[in-house]
Amino acid sequence: QVQLVESGGGLVQAGGSLRLSCAASGRTFTSYGMGWFRQAPGKEREFVAAISWTGSIGTITYADSVKGRFTISGDNVKNTVHLQMNSLKPEDTAVYYCAAREVVGAYDYWGRGTQVTVSS
Repeated sequence: QVQLVESGGGLVQAGGSLRLSCAASGRTFTSYGMGWFRQAPGKEREFVAAISWTGSIGTITYADSVKGRFTISGDNVKNTVHLQMNSLKPEDTAVYYCAAREVVGAYDYWGRGTQVTVSS
């Protein structure tokens, strides 16, 4: 069984920064990709950023709403992923979830989430 644990959430003022981290534990696996999703109150979960690996080459994608402000990084050997969030806005307030997948397609594993609150 694989567990993903997020850390680094908190309360920050608009314009501030936070760094989220996620680490996998439990059964050993090689991740094809890891990503971040978020869910704000009353809204559906949405994609934030993802990184996928082909060998040692990583491909990164971002939601348009976070491009230029958020940076994802990760290690597919250690199965860790980070999300550096700068210039945070109140609309970034949400529970942020880490996810991992072993092959192309749907994500296999999900963390329990970490709360990010951005005050205006």
